[in-house]
Amino acid sequence: MKATLSALVLSLTLALPALAKEKEVAGVKFPDTVSVEGKELKLNGAGLRTKAIFKVYAAALYVETVSQDAAQVISSDQTKRVRMVMLRDLEKAKITDAIADGIEKNSKAALPALKDRLEKLKGAVPDLKKGDDLTITYVPGKGTQVQSKAGEALTLEGKDFADALFGVWLGAKPVDDDLKDGMLGKED
Repeated sequence: MKATLSALVLSLTLALPALAKEKEVAGVKFPDTVSVEGKELKLNGAGLRTKAIFKVYAAALYVETVSQDAAQVISSDQTKRVRMVMLRDLEKAKITDAIADGIEKNSKAALPALKDRLEKLKGAVPDLKKGDDLTITYVPGKGTQVQSKAGEALTLEGKDFADALFGVWLGAKPVDDDLKDGMLGKED
């Protein structure tokens, strides 16, 4: 009986990291799950975007099926979300230029087909203040929804656009290697 109880306590102790309720990055708390159109997405990982010595934003990746394989996450036709919380004020041009640069670096061959949708995205993203969220959610069959507290909500059609957009953080040439590792749950 004592051995069985000890084994149970040990197994529960080892399972605690998997039962974590949230992850904190640079003071930003990301819950372990979010609900999108009736589906529960799990926190895949979270990390910090830095530029030089500056903390730019904390970001989390939510997916239906957790994976440390970036290519699998990008190519999968599952609901997925990137939530960014600004750690400093950012002008619209800084954000949208960084996204466009990331798409070009990771999806250059597809850029002509993505150009019009990228321009719509650039038009919808506002200046963001410290503490503001920018949320990018791909829903199969519906497209990529871009939302911010201060800007208009926008849906951009096509899985090809979602793949290119998620490639900004998870592609072969991500905007930040440490952030990519964090979003893939590899930093621990």
